[in-house]
Amino acid sequence: MNTEFRKAIIPDEIRSLCAFDRKVFPSDYFSAADWREYEAYWLLVDGRKIGCCAFERQGETLHIGTTGILPAFQRMGYGQLMKCWEIVWARRQGFKRVMTCSRKSNAAMIALNKKFGFRAVGRVPAYYEKPAEAAVVMRLDL
Repeated sequence: MNTEFRKAIIPDEIRSLCAFDRKVFPSDYFSAADWREYEAYWLLVDGRKIGCCAFERQGETLHIGTTGILPAFQRMGYGQLMKCWEIVWARRQGFKRVMTCSRKSNAAMIALNKKFGFRAVGRVPAYYEKPAEAAVVMRLDL
């Protein structure tokens, strides 16, 4: 099995990013305009796009806007692979910290972030819209 990470080509791959996002987050996904604001990367397994993440650079902080794995490939270690890659990528780019938000109800992602050393530093009420839910803000100092 061959895994690789590849930078998404914006704007050429916006349709693919939107379609992927709807499969992973059917009720709360990025719009085409949202994708234009991010630097996105695909996780490919044997050439198939099974994961995606998107970043915003904010000075010395890398903000992870989304991390998603197709439902058929969840709980197979790909989320862990992607999170590890995100952190290594941030270090190589010279960031001092990584920030991310997760739905309060997304216990699996919160636990995965904690496994990699992230700590909860706050909550943002009604951060997510569909359905409305608070976000847990998490931070990793590099």
